Amino acid sequence: MSLLMTLADAAANAANVPADATQKALVLAAAFAAIGFAAIGSAFGSGVAANAAIGAWKKCYMQNKPAPFQLLIFAGAPLSQTIYGMILMFSIMGADVTKPGIWIAYMTVGILSGIAMGISAYWQGLAAASAADAFAENGKGFTNQLMSLGIIETVAIFVMAFAMVLLAMI
Repeated sequence: MSLLMTLADAAANAANVPADATQKALVLAAAFAAIGFAAIGSAFGSGVAANAAIGAWKKCYMQNKPAPFQLLIFAGAPLSQTIYGMILMFSIMGADVTKPGIWIAYMTVGILSGIAMGISAYWQGLAAASAADAFAENGKGFTNQLMSLGIIETVAIFVMAFAMVLLAMI
């Protein structure tokens, strides 16, 4: 930990930037890591789910069946993790940067939380792809499929909530 603080101080001195300004920049980078990693997962998850929805609609059209609108819900489900990342981002942006080396704690929370929420979004997208295919095939099970996606989403909600608790303790 002291090595990282020394590196941050060295970077500040090399650029003739006050240590507080460097620490503030690192805290802002931590804030963006929270939303950035969550958004990457949301993009991958929504992309996978949307591709499956489009393929399912194609099958419906080829079979002269109505294309279910509910597939858009599956395609959009992984987007909520970006919102959780944004909430965490705003919490980190309000950090007290007067404590030396505090940026390390914020960076750790921002990166690990963002990655965890992003992975949740990705896996939710994979499950949503399967749900879109199944629902388009038989038009049944929408509520059960949505509940399954909710279970995966709960991981991201827990990560956000526990990260907020950790941030309050810093």
